[in-house]
Amino acid sequence: MSTDSGQEVFKTPRLRVRRIVHGDVDALHRVYGDVDVVRWVGDGVPLDRAGCATWVDVTLHNYASRGYGMFALEQRHSGEVAGFCGLVHPGGQQEAEIKYALGRQWWGMGLATEAAAALLEYGSAEFGLMYVIATTALENAASHRVLLKAGMTRGALRHNDDGSATQLFEWRHADV
Repeated sequence: MSTDSGQEVFKTPRLRVRRIVHGDVDALHRVYGDVDVVRWVGDGVPLDRAGCATWVDVTLHNYASRGYGMFALEQRHSGEVAGFCGLVHPGGQQEAEIKYALGRQWWGMGLATEAAAALLEYGSAEFGLMYVIATTALENAASHRVLLKAGMTRGALRHNDDGSATQLFEWRHADV
């Protein structure tokens, strides 16, 4: 649990979703420093504490420039950080992209789906986002299920420069 708790952005039945603060570096490291958790994240290489501290700084910049970014997912009953979820624009891409990762002990409980579905609603209601994407490795069936249950639809394959492919998921607001 972080000692300098960030501003709450929304709640779900089991989660308090809040802004990330500098005190979250250890919680970030517990999640993004775990080789099993980051298997499907970015280049699959775990982050060290310095990388997590840099990530907090990037997130704080995103809050200042866009009003949103990655958020901490706290268990409502205990205050423990279970993971992280947010809307980002990797590489400056135009579309907001949903990202998430939970500590291994929280897998299989539906928390990622709960957070992702609420995050889509939040992004639309608070920031007018009408179109959000997610990208996953083709083999990451667990994330495919999360995104589909959260209300996204399977899109086209994206072909990467290294010859691999990434599965695109899309969410459009009902008014689009």
